[in-house]
Amino acid sequence: MYSNPEWPELICKAVAEADAVLLRQLPSLQEKATRNHEKVLKAFQDEHVSTYHLQGTTGYGLGDSGREVLDRVVARILGTQAALVRGQFVSGTHAIAAALYGVLRPGDHVISVSGTPYDTLEEVIGLRGEGQGSLIDFGVTYDAIPLDSQAKLQYTLLRESITDKTRLLIVQRSCGYAWRNSLTISQLKELVDFVRTSYPHLLIFVDNCYGELVETLEPGDIGVDLMAGSLIKNLGGSIAPTGGYVAGRSDLVKLAAQRLTAPGIGEYVGATLEWQHLFFQGLFFSPLTVSESIKGAVFSAAFWRALGFEVHPEPEMPRTDLIQAVKLGSREKMIAFCQGLQKGSPVDSHVLPIPSGMPGYADEIIMAGGTFIQGATSEFSADGPLREPYIVYQQGGISHTYVQMGNILAALNLWQQGLLS
Repeated sequence: MYSNPEWPELICKAVAEADAVLLRQLPSLQEKATRNHEKVLKAFQDEHVSTYHLQGTTGYGLGDSGREVLDRVVARILGTQAALVRGQFVSGTHAIAAALYGVLRPGDHVISVSGTPYDTLEEVIGLRGEGQGSLIDFGVTYDAIPLDSQAKLQYTLLRESITDKTRLLIVQRSCGYAWRNSLTISQLKELVDFVRTSYPHLLIFVDNCYGELVETLEPGDIGVDLMAGSLIKNLGGSIAPTGGYVAGRSDLVKLAAQRLTAPGIGEYVGATLEWQHLFFQGLFFSPLTVSESIKGAVFSAAFWRALGFEVHPEPEMPRTDLIQAVKLGSREKMIAFCQGLQKGSPVDSHVLPIPSGMPGYADEIIMAGGTFIQGATSEFSADGPLREPYIVYQQGGISHTYVQMGNILAALNLWQQGLLS
């Protein structure tokens, strides 16, 4: 990263230190990226993706061979029997909800084994917003088990929580809006082994948002039953304009499809319009954008640590998702951070982010990131709830240079406002 003589000395030193940290990690990061590039390319080749698969359909979308091939390509990449990849999913939360509503029935009991899920799932489950048709409204009972102080799953508490009504375990792979380690594939494998040995009738569902193609294995590769995520995160490669996916066991994916459309219609309909080409191309680019995002996250962690802030994960820690958290400690610093980062955006760089309410969130949220696709965290963004201890969460990055520039502008904005010394 170049150094500007107009920057204050503390920022120049932090840039140099962060560059050095990133340089040391590049070989291992590139090795993982290469393996994921190979995996994605092979999935395209094995399914004989052809030009005519890139053409969209209209109306009901019946007989859409491109849609069917895309499902199979994603299933290969994620290590699952089947996948449902659709532009009709409006978000990752929507895909997760379709999966849960598809599989669960009144009287079932679910346990979140990684603590309270991400904010937008609270109303899906029924922890907030009574009478909206949540899982709890429909007679599904719910418990949550916090991770321990080392962000590990607590198997003793899980044994005590399982009842004869327990049907499904929910695991959130990423940290979400929490100051904790995200769960690695090896940790998920331990859970799968535990469940298969002691409770083989239970289903394991993974919220896979931000985790795809970060490690060289996916939840499907280690036996998870079902997972879901968003296409404007990792697998969209910053090109997919909307959409999400559900992947896992064939019978469970079919149940999710009945909730996306209607019973009896399932996965057989759904026009792909002009999205099809973008979905395929974004998926092919996704190993590249994910690897660039990880490089940017490592730089960000080292940069803000050098400026005296707590970061999570630390820059030397193994990565299992795209999220980089920085603990800013005050409302003023969090707002200044996001407003400075916004100045590095290609779109709406002149816009000033301010805290506001958003559907699905209990707290005010501030979001920065002028993206070509609205809200696309695959491009680069930073956001967080305005609550103690005022942590901002960065995600994505089309290029690690773009991430570096955004972070430097955020730091400069703090310095100009007298909030960095």
